[in-house]
Amino acid sequence: MVIIVMGVSGCGKSTVGAAVAAELGLPFYDADDFHPAANVARMEEGIPLRDEDRYPWLEILAAKITEWNRSGGAVLACSALRESYREILRGDQKAAARFVHLQGSRELIGQRMRQRTGHYMPVGLLESQFAALEPPEDAITISVDQTPEPIVRRILDELKEHDAAV
Repeated sequence: MVIIVMGVSGCGKSTVGAAVAAELGLPFYDADDFHPAANVARMEEGIPLRDEDRYPWLEILAAKITEWNRSGGAVLACSALRESYREILRGDQKAAARFVHLQGSRELIGQRMRQRTGHYMPVGLLESQFAALEPPEDAITISVDQTPEPIVRRILDELKEHDAAV
């Protein structure tokens, strides 16, 4: 299975995703690393991505998810803001992807974005992220108003419960 840690920019997807992957002994990938250069340039300039910018990126990720499922699973940090994007990522393997939605207030996430360095996504695009967000109904949803350790523990507990129920 591929676990997709999703949410708006700055919510902690990479930090939490990498920790979950380490706990599960799975490889970790960041969807940002698969963006075409043109998408990165748009975001660096403070220009929100359009769907036509995102679709080729999502198709690349969907192919990778299929590949990762065949090789034993992975954890992917990916915004996956809209249900239509999540459908592309799942492809025809709906049961082979589990979404974890990291949820937080604009204020908290904006504060975290202002404190981080070395990331191309400016805090000015946060509002467009929240505007695009369609909260998933079928995800593990966790507030990011705590440190990464309890968030990771809760994700692992929820995944274990889900596996036991299946």
